[in-house]
Amino acid sequence: MSGDGMVIRVRAPFGQLSQQQAACVAKISDIFGNGLIDLSTRANLQIRGIAEKDHAKVIEELSTHGLVDQSIEVEARRNLLSQPFWRENDETHRIAKALSALLSAFDAPELPGKFGFAVDAGPVSFLRKVSADIRIERHRERFTVYPDGGTLAQLANDPQSAADAAMDLARWFVKTGGVIDGRGRMAQHIRNGIPLPPQFQTVVAGDPPPEPGPGKSSRGRFIALEFGQISAPVLREIASLGKIRLTPWKMLLILGLEEAPDLPGLIHDFRDPRLRIDVCTGAPGCLQGRSATRTLARDLAAQLPRNQRLHISGCAKGCAHPRQAPITLTASDNDRFNLIRDGRASDAPERINLSPDDIKKALQNAP
Repeated sequence: MSGDGMVIRVRAPFGQLSQQQAACVAKISDIFGNGLIDLSTRANLQIRGIAEKDHAKVIEELSTHGLVDQSIEVEARRNLLSQPFWRENDETHRIAKALSALLSAFDAPELPGKFGFAVDAGPVSFLRKVSADIRIERHRERFTVYPDGGTLAQLANDPQSAADAAMDLARWFVKTGGVIDGRGRMAQHIRNGIPLPPQFQTVVAGDPPPEPGPGKSSRGRFIALEFGQISAPVLREIASLGKIRLTPWKMLLILGLEEAPDLPGLIHDFRDPRLRIDVCTGAPGCLQGRSATRTLARDLAAQLPRNQRLHISGCAKGCAHPRQAPITLTASDNDRFNLIRDGRASDAPERINLSPDDIKKALQNAP
């Protein structure tokens, strides 16, 4: 439940929506929701504004289109992000299928709700900066499996053994006390100094490449969503253009698409300053939000210095960007924000209770 009604999260299998599935989500948002759909940083869709009385109807509709798992427990465990460039039965797809099957098994470990896997086995690892607890990447002709926050990996020879190793690592996390009161993240577990099993000996090397931007790609065209949100009518139009891959970068990848569609709320220019702003739902859509956020984000976009990134959070949780940002604005009251440099939304502020005009001046003076 959120400030604008229930939020229904859709975890599309392997991050892909068929044209029929995308049209189904748009229809649900139109009929049962408020017409707004968010794309999360874990490449899930969130249909907003659902009335509690309509929940069962929505689940039935999603189930009919193959967008609901066989049980609540399986749905909760299947927190799996695939690199969006995968092709049918390539290594990324095969690992993701094998891992999905293991997570659906009766003996799968009970993992925290936010515990996730990143399957990133293409020639280039694009998901290094995306939130995940266990990562699977290509290593020459083999694969590395390693914990988030760690520097050592286990080698696997084929997609099935990579999926098996990832599940073994998840079981190790649970067995060694990584879950406390139903919560826990791998990076913190590693920081606590828990020693990894002896098979973790390969050094994780290489820096992550820049995130893709809107425009043509080898698989079609990326289109960016303003602050990660899309309306039901626009999603319906996009559904007519081809299959959709969901990404963690506030973008949709439309397979096979050549020309950019001229639709409201879409961003096609990689230089658009809105792409450098991470912003949550804020008030009144979020119950924890202390101020509206997206109106401020639109207002500040033109003021944002070139190459500067900005995080605007309606509360100290920092859901839109859990990691450090060069500048973070955390709501302290209605239209008032604390300014934090090189930190998270919950960190100690440099300045407090700034008005929008104060913030504009601060951004103009930003180094």
